[in-house]
Amino acid sequence: MVIWVALLMAQSATAQTQIDRGEALFLDPALGCGTCHALKGKGTAVGPDLRGIARLSPAGIAMAIRSSVTQYVQVVTLKSGGSFPTLPPPAGDQPVKIYDLSKMPPEPHDVQRADIGSMAPNSAWKHPPSTRKYTDAQMADIIAYVRYAGAGSKTPVDPDDVK
Repeated sequence: MVIWVALLMAQSATAQTQIDRGEALFLDPALGCGTCHALKGKGTAVGPDLRGIARLSPAGIAMAIRSSVTQYVQVVTLKSGGSFPTLPPPAGDQPVKIYDLSKMPPEPHDVQRADIGSMAPNSAWKHPPSTRKYTDAQMADIIAYVRYAGAGSKTPVDPDDVK
């Protein structure tokens, strides 16, 4: 019984350490997930809420992080000129806040709907984490944080499970 409790406490401490490392990577201002996504009130809620992927397998979450193209990003062309990758604005807002995703962190723009010339499918923008060369251990740490922050899981993530 004592050995079992000691093992459980050691696993819990290991999981918390991994979660803490993952949170630091997630919130890294240079190119962490938190520049576009928020979890547990931390980060920037520009991109989709990641709680939906928190219950996926580690390999499934790794695949989402490493994906270079996302269905959500489109290219906006403003009537005044200029275009940039962004997420479609929510219906009904006026003015709308759109973010230039070619900048890190994303640059906000408040525009009137009438000033948007067009929205088209994205063909060039790449999901920033797809270009960041996370090690399997770093990816496991990030996934441990996403699973903890999004679904309350404290189960450690094995780096072999994110390949």
